[in-house]
Amino acid sequence: MTVVLAAHGTRNPHGVAMIGDLAAAMSRRLEETVRVAFVDVLGPSPSDVLAALPDDEQVVVVPAFLARGYHVRADLPAHLAAAWHPRTVLTTALGPSPALADAASGRLREAGYRPGDTVVFAAAGSSDRHAVTDVRRAATRLESVLGTAVTIGFAAPPAGSAYPGIADAVRRARRRPGRVAIASYLLADGLFQRRLADSGADLVAAPLGLHPRVVDLACRRVLAAQQRHADRLSPSRG
Repeated sequence: MTVVLAAHGTRNPHGVAMIGDLAAAMSRRLEETVRVAFVDVLGPSPSDVLAALPDDEQVVVVPAFLARGYHVRADLPAHLAAAWHPRTVLTTALGPSPALADAASGRLREAGYRPGDTVVFAAAGSSDRHAVTDVRRAATRLESVLGTAVTIGFAAPPAGSAYPGIADAVRRARRRPGRVAIASYLLADGLFQRRLADSGADLVAAPLGLHPRVVDLACRRVLAAQQRHADRLSPSRG
């Protein structure tokens, strides 16, 4: 079996390396080959990777996305259709998942978060209603983990965005006393994480990246897909 970890893509070498490190961590845990593909910015694309694999190879594609936006619901299925690999299974995206709230909380505490800090939950940004719903759900889960209210800001807010840009979100958070802390809801380093760093917050959590809960979640997506595939192939029991 081959696993394809399909991420967005970034020109930031550190961000690319983080996705590669996540794939390597998955490979060690699963004891399977895990390849990396990108749907935007750079290659190889998912269709490129799939086209290079033997037709009899079982392939599991894991969308390395934290919400069910356009790339998950349209781009990835289009890549799979273009490659036409006969034994490919597409898993659900990494998010939304309670595991990501745990990872975001862990990263926030690593950055120096203290009770009483005002928290801004920073996501990439999307006009897709499914993605916005997922971000709102993830922020609510983080509120539950931290035991405090959080506000939402987008690193790249689209026109008519449901939430403000991250710099505006930080300025609004300044109306409350105490420090402003950003919980990063990004998977890897890159342009959007730099925008968080430049937003004026007192502390900014690192991307979720290789947090143990993220690695575990990605592996569980693969194992669940394998089980679904096995169930479909097994004879029905009367």
